[in-house]
Amino acid sequence: MGLFRTCIVMRMKGVRSLREMTRILDTDVRLRRLCLIKPNQPAYPRSVLSRFIRKVGNDNLIKIIDEKVANLLKQNGAKDVDSVFDASFIKAWSIRDSTDNKKGFSDPEARVGRAGRSFGLGYKLHLTIDSKTMLPLTCVFAPANQNEQKHSLKMLEKTKMILKESAARLKRVIGDSQYSDSKLRNAVDEAVIPYRANQKRDVKGLLRVDKKFRTYGPEDLKKEYHKRPHIEAVYSFLKTQYSLTINKVRGMKNVASYALYSILCLVLNREAAENLGRPDKAVSPTYFNT
Repeated sequence: MGLFRTCIVMRMKGVRSLREMTRILDTDVRLRRLCLIKPNQPAYPRSVLSRFIRKVGNDNLIKIIDEKVANLLKQNGAKDVDSVFDASFIKAWSIRDSTDNKKGFSDPEARVGRAGRSFGLGYKLHLTIDSKTMLPLTCVFAPANQNEQKHSLKMLEKTKMILKESAARLKRVIGDSQYSDSKLRNAVDEAVIPYRANQKRDVKGLLRVDKKFRTYGPEDLKKEYHKRPHIEAVYSFLKTQYSLTINKVRGMKNVASYALYSILCLVLNREAAENLGRPDKAVSPTYFNT
């Protein structure tokens, strides 16, 4: 349990490496107590922390997150859930390969893909959340050059499974135009996804978004689409408060492992707020991280 707490503290405090975490635990009395290290006991060495992270594995972390999310949805009485889809770029700890500038040199699994309005070398975290509670429902990791549509159906099925465990159902899917695909639209009851400019050009009354993010179309669809920024807030919490942008490992499996600890921190923040009877603090990361 002490090692598991150490990994969570590392992501919440923005510690950049396992070596740095070991040095901090040598001197910080408060963190030593939090990580269950006795006064005369040495701090966990880097090799022990690294071995523990590999031994826990990504699959077990996902199971822990899924179980906590399902319990929190039950606790909040979720019935009809609007799920928001989006992806975010994670920069790789590598430079580009001089012989093939589309992949990484020291991290050959990393790929060059869209990073905001530019391009970068790294990976993408594909995430779905509950628009009301802002809880992450499911996540998929992929190289940065893979389009959102490639993983949308897989994310949809995993989202439905999580909601089924919490006795809730998926009411609608909300996403940007990158998810504008007939397969995804046909797989859900309602899809609030704007059509691209090159799709159904002659059809009026469809939801569309221009380059300046102005929405056009039916008012009811525009109102539902305005829930999409909730996932931007979740990504902001993950990056600024839970160290999603701090990446000092190579390989998609290792990058995903550290990112899952960041997502777990977000879920634990919600769980702590609910247990304390302060649900208003569930979207206040700094309340438990000071």
